[in-house]
Amino acid sequence: MNILDTIIEYKKSEIRRRKSETSIAKLEKTKLFTRQTLSLKESLLDRKKSGIIAEFKRKSPSKDVINAVADVAAVTSGYAKNGASGLSVLTDSKFFGGSSDDLVKARVNDIPILRKDFIVDEYQLIESKSIGADVILLIADVLSQSVAKRLASFAKNAGLEVLLEIHSEKELDHISDAVDIVGVNNRDLKTFKVDINTSLRLINKISTNKLFISESGISDVETILTLKQAGFKGFLIGETFMKETDPAIAFADFIKKLKAKEK
Repeated sequence: MNILDTIIEYKKSEIRRRKSETSIAKLEKTKLFTRQTLSLKESLLDRKKSGIIAEFKRKSPSKDVINAVADVAAVTSGYAKNGASGLSVLTDSKFFGGSSDDLVKARVNDIPILRKDFIVDEYQLIESKSIGADVILLIADVLSQSVAKRLASFAKNAGLEVLLEIHSEKELDHISDAVDIVGVNNRDLKTFKVDINTSLRLINKISTNKLFISESGISDVETILTLKQAGFKGFLIGETFMKETDPAIAFADFIKKLKAKEK
């Protein structure tokens, strides 16, 4: 069993536990559930913004601990202040060291927030809205075509935007009308090998007018310029910033370099 299979197996058991602890009715009564969500798609299309979705991530199965001491509110506020188009917050606890509380704390920022987790059940979509998420992630590699489309439609009906993540040509059929953004993950979640060419290859094989973002393995502004030229409108970056002592400062420096190159 590879690490992705292990994560999904554990996630399903975790969902069963969470359902027994907190009902959907209780989630729907939370203050954040009724808030007006923000559009990540609109934010990424705003030419005055950077196009970067800056991620808060403490650890990962491939890198182990990345940053165990960073404060989620301080880091995400620094990202927002310095031009992030959106935020991505890991909420998986066992494998990524995150929590739902991290996203709630990041909600002090008035920009779109993506809940980064392994979503396999409608319960998680209601949960996402209850903790202040604007966008949810669906990973094609762990969902059948029918389940991906069902979850995407459910999320849209709940007022959430949908980011569908793909990594190969065989996952193109997971794209549906309910998907707002297609993300190409340059990291193979089974092997953790990273190749930016995955984005460049797949964008030329997708016959749809969806908005595209590139995810993982982006560590320099030259890569962003190459991806922009290929047609990508957004870039999800986490480890590049989180591995630094002050991720917010690292992000601000990155934005300065990007702006200088784009002049």
